[in-house]
Amino acid sequence: MRTTSGWQATGSPATLRRAALERRELRPDDVAVRIDYCGVCHTDLHALRDHDDAAGRPLVPGHEFTGVVTETGTAVTGLSRGDRVAVGNIVDACGECPMCLAGQENFCHAFPTLTYGGTDRHDGSTTLGGYSREYVVRDRFAHPLPSGLDPAAAAPLLCAGVTVWEPLHALGVGPGSRVGVAGLGGLGHLAVKMAVALGATTSVISRSPDKADDARRLGAHGLIVSTDPEAMAGARDGFDVVIDTISAPHDLGPYLRLVALDGTLSHLGHLGPVTVETLDLLIGRKKLSSAGSGGCPATAAMLDFCAANGITADIELLPSERVNEALDRLRRGDVRYRFVLDMSDLR
Repeated sequence: MRTTSGWQATGSPATLRRAALERRELRPDDVAVRIDYCGVCHTDLHALRDHDDAAGRPLVPGHEFTGVVTETGTAVTGLSRGDRVAVGNIVDACGECPMCLAGQENFCHAFPTLTYGGTDRHDGSTTLGGYSREYVVRDRFAHPLPSGLDPAAAAPLLCAGVTVWEPLHALGVGPGSRVGVAGLGGLGHLAVKMAVALGATTSVISRSPDKADDARRLGAHGLIVSTDPEAMAGARDGFDVVIDTISAPHDLGPYLRLVALDGTLSHLGHLGPVTVETLDLLIGRKKLSSAGSGGCPATAAMLDFCAANGITADIELLPSERVNEALDRLRRGDVRYRFVLDMSDLR
């Protein structure tokens, strides 16, 4: 085994503490990546909340990171030492099911291997995430990072970015499209940037009118205050696509009423159960969809699109030793719009 260092959860409630971590020796199709920057995601908060030391499964969060290849397995041909790469929340899949064959490894029928908290398909070990200095990953899930992208601000593209790219791309958003983005956080601010770059007339839907300046700075053409009944009524049937990035449970009805005839509400932020009034779908033949992460082709396309259009996340960069502070502030919503950890303080 290889030894590195990182931030591992211990205790209850779980707190991250520096620890020595073991990585596997390289398999033929593996690369070793020195992690330089790792984004902090709401998923990390949920994992820490649910972590139980007694269960015997170690937890090292982090599933959106960038770094540099330091070593390659004997069968690797597409990557070399010194290449800049980016890794998201999937590090393996079966490669044989219809979803994998279609390039949608994120929907693998055998379930994809997650970057942390997953089960390695070969040895059954628990995967440990990117809050560390090194990661060993199957080569096809280490995506070349285009030279035009800042590696720190690009790290969140590998989770938040591809999560909003997937529905925007799948739903055919482009010039002439009308897109509403509900929630202006880690996912929402990237959805605005991407929708605008795709040529869509884009509006932010937010509880707070204070987000108007930020919405305009990000390229949005307007802001609708969701707590203003008149504003919501005036926007009825106004969008071909609404990207719902709100992370807390909420009523989908008001957002479905913003969707135009044959349009779609893509529900991304909250992954729990929802209740929908059939009439909110029936009136206007509206569709309710969702998406999660992206397969290898979509991730590569997203990175190329972002490089071509100068899109990265708006971040606050912190040394990794301040990871618990970052998590606490994220829990309180005190970030615009994504924390990224500088892992260079780990040996």
